[in-house]
Amino acid sequence: MKIDAHHHLWNLSEVYYPWLMEKGALRFFGDPTPIQRDYLLQEFRKDAESEGFTASVHIQVGAADPWAEAQWVQSVADQTPDWPLVQVAFCDLTSDDLTAQLDRLQTLSSLRGVRQIIGRSPDEDNQTGTNSLLEDPRFLAGLQQLGERNLSFDLQLLPGLMEQAVSVLQQAPETKVALCHAGSPHDRSDTGLENWKVSLKSLSELPQVYCKPSGLGMFDLGWSVDSVQPVVETCLSQFRADRCMFGSNFPVDSLYSSYEDLCARHVELVPEEDHADVFCGSARRFYEFD
Repeated sequence: MKIDAHHHLWNLSEVYYPWLMEKGALRFFGDPTPIQRDYLLQEFRKDAESEGFTASVHIQVGAADPWAEAQWVQSVADQTPDWPLVQVAFCDLTSDDLTAQLDRLQTLSSLRGVRQIIGRSPDEDNQTGTNSLLEDPRFLAGLQQLGERNLSFDLQLLPGLMEQAVSVLQQAPETKVALCHAGSPHDRSDTGLENWKVSLKSLSELPQVYCKPSGLGMFDLGWSVDSVQPVVETCLSQFRADRCMFGSNFPVDSLYSSYEDLCARHVELVPEEDHADVFCGSARRFYEFD
């Protein structure tokens, strides 16, 4: 069994995604035009199965109506029982009706956790203001409620917010956390990577935090094994293989490489003795695959 722990799907006729309908707008990860179309399980599964994957984790991806997205993902999971598919849905942990939202989400058998993005990129964060979530006591209370419900949290943020995130997560020790995209090391200069490495260390010391060395091309559009080797090596060194899990970030990362090439590079980057954990075991434990 191999598990892709971070990918997206969308059917533009079923769920409305504002960013996928906005033509000609560049994003921090590049020009999204090639992926502004339906991306369904059949297409993803064809690529993933060719590389030996047999299960996956769907991560929410900016639907205008998060509940509609979560219901649609559940329908995909129900229609394809031979492909174990679990999901991380969106939920605003600062909402006044958080308990009701989580109650509703937990009616979906595929639900394993939620994601509420704190940081994407310096430019986009200046517009969204999501960095302030870490200062909101309601956000902390929401994280704590996730742990009480045995739900995980997918954490996406920038390196400069890691120390603040640690102080928040220390107060929610029962909540499992998956760090998306290795903590988004957007500055790939020697200094930038060193600062990221120091900040990442504090997160890795929290036992409930796992790491996905995923989305490696979003800040390095022409990425190669050599260019991201310091990132993957640092993740494995700090978190160890049993808290690291592979995620393709497809179809976003299809902007930079094929699924086959992406997997081949990760296979080369991860020592063979760590493959069982990184490509299956860690995700199987974290997302509680049966």
